[in-house]
Amino acid sequence: MPTDVEEWKSEVYGQEIRDHLMEFAEEGWESIPDDEHDAWFERFKWWGLYHQRAGQESYFMMRIGTPNGVLEPGQLEVVGEVANEYARGPAENPEFGAAYADFTTRQSIQLHWIRLEDVPEVFDKLESNGLTTQQACGDSWRNIVGCPVAGKDANEVVDALPVAENLNETFKGDEDHSNLPRKWKVSVTGCREGCGQGDINDLALEPAEKNGRMGFNVRVGGGLARNEPRLARGLDVFVEPDQAEAVSGGLSALFREYGDRENRYNARMKFLVDEWGAQEVRETLQEEFVDFELERAGEDLRDQYTYNAGTGPAAGSHDHADGAAADGGVAAQYPGGDHDHIGVHPQGDDNFYVGLNVMVGRMGAADCLELAELADDYGSGEVRLTQRQNVIVTDVPESELDAFLAEPLLDDYAPDPSPFERGSIACTGTEFCSLSIVETKNRQVRFARWLKGNVDLPDGIEEFHIHLSGCTASCAQPQIADVSLRGMKTRKNGEAVEALDIGLGGGLGEDPRFADWVAQRVPADEVPGAIENLLANFAEAREDGESFREFVENRDEETLAELIEPEETSYTDPYMHNTKLTWYPYAEEDDMDDGPAPVASDDYPVESDD
Repeated sequence: MPTDVEEWKSEVYGQEIRDHLMEFAEEGWESIPDDEHDAWFERFKWWGLYHQRAGQESYFMMRIGTPNGVLEPGQLEVVGEVANEYARGPAENPEFGAAYADFTTRQSIQLHWIRLEDVPEVFDKLESNGLTTQQACGDSWRNIVGCPVAGKDANEVVDALPVAENLNETFKGDEDHSNLPRKWKVSVTGCREGCGQGDINDLALEPAEKNGRMGFNVRVGGGLARNEPRLARGLDVFVEPDQAEAVSGGLSALFREYGDRENRYNARMKFLVDEWGAQEVRETLQEEFVDFELERAGEDLRDQYTYNAGTGPAAGSHDHADGAAADGGVAAQYPGGDHDHIGVHPQGDDNFYVGLNVMVGRMGAADCLELAELADDYGSGEVRLTQRQNVIVTDVPESELDAFLAEPLLDDYAPDPSPFERGSIACTGTEFCSLSIVETKNRQVRFARWLKGNVDLPDGIEEFHIHLSGCTASCAQPQIADVSLRGMKTRKNGEAVEALDIGLGGGLGEDPRFADWVAQRVPADEVPGAIENLLANFAEAREDGESFREFVENRDEETLAELIEPEETSYTDPYMHNTKLTWYPYAEEDDMDDGPAPVASDDYPVESDD
């Protein structure tokens, strides 16, 4: 029997949703029938709108899709303007202020506190500048991710950007591919580093060579959500760039026809691959969905992958592509890492790109506007987003590097952050998300700063990834971090407090693996102490220069659990009590009943029981 969501989609879906959305916006929040909230909120996702959590009625999160993370000249400025004018809520975040943009782990942008009545104006402003929220959420093709420096990377083996752009133009808005059993996540990678993170996507195109031709091997069925993560499995298919559209569309159609529409928990490509196996998926693709003979897989480059691999940059990485690092040139002067694109890197031309660390992916509206201006002054105006929630300014001439790096804004968004800062990722958390169990972004910022000031990494460890996800939905990609944190609740001193499960040793790269969850329900204020003790115990017990990931792989969960010793320290937590009982973690009055009243089209508050 189809789920409620499938019934709602069968009634109204796709482009048609926009007409209803505009009518509701004109008439005001109160025009949405109370008994139809769930149906309309589900449908609105197709246009990038998520209703925020309980206590925040009438406010939405808006997601803007930026294919491959590319913001063309002027687009970051537009995002900053929209955030500044329309994304201001009734309470201020003590760390990030009143208006900001969130950069996501899928190279998208999220704005909060969007009023339904403002949606038409926001759409007009975005769309007139080449930005859209279409299919940023919902059961359809999501934002296509990939190498954030595709087309710029000095050491790129195949230019993935035209492929990603073509897939976006072809399938976004295509009615035949817009109503799928669940979301459809696609990655296109053209570099040696594997920064498209294909392993955790429903469909991944990864660089490969066959008979002297460069193209892509196809992998399917990856994903992190809930407690059943999967790595994408090889389909034994090689495609040249001009075949990518046909094969990608064929796999999307296969999922549309055969994916589970009766159980949304099982309605992901990873479960279909589990059931069928990669061979049956390949055979069905060949027999029913493409009209040419599929080639067998070519030789891949996975043994060179360093992105989020739990190791530093590989020898021969693009930092050395032009000999700059080796002979003391610019890349040596401004060292970075191809494993996360932070720092200064040579492009394929005579220019450079500069990767800046954005703590937990959140940038104030004013800072967005300033960075847009700097990108225009020192580069081409283009800015790109990474899957590690960071930003990249492209096309900076060598002659402008020193001046750009000396700009005061880069004191807050550093090209050379500490390992704890550059390794921090966090999801939205209970600040806005109805699924989250704990506060995340402020907490992870405070974690990183405390660790930076109080903890030294053992010799030879130059990076350390800590990902904090507020629930099991895995938006912060916790399973692929050195230290994985997942929101829970516990009791401490007789009081309900926020807590975190702790996992260890996840990462991608040549040999991807998911974290082992070794400690449960650690009170949030004891987590920094647990990490401090873990690293001290690691430094004492490691053998023969083991990396942290190797150390975890070589020990059982019981042994690892003993190395985590939670304890209170000088760290103070921003929010320990039960956030699910409050409308906003940082409101002065934080009882649920004190939440902001819905706002009608005439700006008068709507009665709370309306």
